[in-house]
Amino acid sequence: MDDHSHEPDPDARVTAPMQAFGSREVGIGAAVTLVGLLIAYVIPFLFTF
Repeated sequence: MDDHSHEPDPDARVTAPMQAFGSREVGIGAAVTLVGLLIAYVIPFLFTF
């Protein structure tokens, strides 16, 4: 295996699934999901009448 000194230490690297998230991020995700569902399903359903 080659030793690439310019690459960061893989054990010190942090990826998205490993990062902590709080209730603020959960709330934002829930709001985005609800808006998406509203646009994708509720609004078209209302225009069918």
